[in-house]
Amino acid sequence: MSTAFLFPGQGSQAVGMGSELFENFPEELDQANEILGYPISDLCLKGPEDQLGQTQFTQPALYLVSYLHAKSLISQNVFPSMAAGHSVGEFAALATAGAVSFSDGLRMVAKRGEIMSQVKGGGMAAVIGLEDSIITECLANEGLRGVDLANFNSPGQIVVSGPAEEIQASLLPLKNAGAKLVVPLKVSGAFHSRMMEEPAQKFGEFLRDFTFRKTAFPVYANVSAVPYSDSSSIPDTLIRQIHSPVRWTDTIMAMRSEGANPFEECGPGRVLSKLLRQIT
Repeated sequence: MSTAFLFPGQGSQAVGMGSELFENFPEELDQANEILGYPISDLCLKGPEDQLGQTQFTQPALYLVSYLHAKSLISQNVFPSMAAGHSVGEFAALATAGAVSFSDGLRMVAKRGEIMSQVKGGGMAAVIGLEDSIITECLANEGLRGVDLANFNSPGQIVVSGPAEEIQASLLPLKNAGAKLVVPLKVSGAFHSRMMEEPAQKFGEFLRDFTFRKTAFPVYANVSAVPYSDSSSIPDTLIRQIHSPVRWTDTIMAMRSEGANPFEECGPGRVLSKLLRQIT
């Protein structure tokens, strides 16, 4: 049996998350509150929802809850043979694998969220039931050159990202091209698109101060859908991840080919578990 841990990204957050975890991990909670400068547990448990949904708060909150969920499973003798995280979830995967400390990982996601929140005017939409080649062709035909394919979540779900006005303009053409559904996402930015290239550079400068270690087990990178080969590749990969597509379908297929079973979703919600059923 090769248990695989999966760590969710933005969109999985919900008020009340972590309620079953926080009392068991007071040390990590104290660390988090001190690093962030505000009571993160209060935000997770009580909201408000709109604040929890702002990326500068969403990212550290998800990191904390996901990391503690994984730690709780490990304390119950459920050990991962491999792991992957969707977008910001990759940081919790790396921390669980020992590539970074819990506190350093939290500092990274807090800065990542802060930098990414400064880019205004972006949006994202999930396209259901349309192949990537048709999406690309449709966007080109409509002259929507600022829109990128951001998340390859499952064979039937691809997320597009870019300027909010272009995302809005893409909704009807994509539906007319044959999509079963095109749903604007409640996110505060154009993540994993060209709009994130400048934030990625700023994040790279911030990462220079950190030390990375070899992972204790394979952690699959979003940008390549293969495990990190060594610690030296981690910073550059995390920088590119901000403005590159999340290759989630390829990641799950690669993990399956290495014998991953069962999969444990470490974090709030069941988004990744639902995608897993669509992929496999």
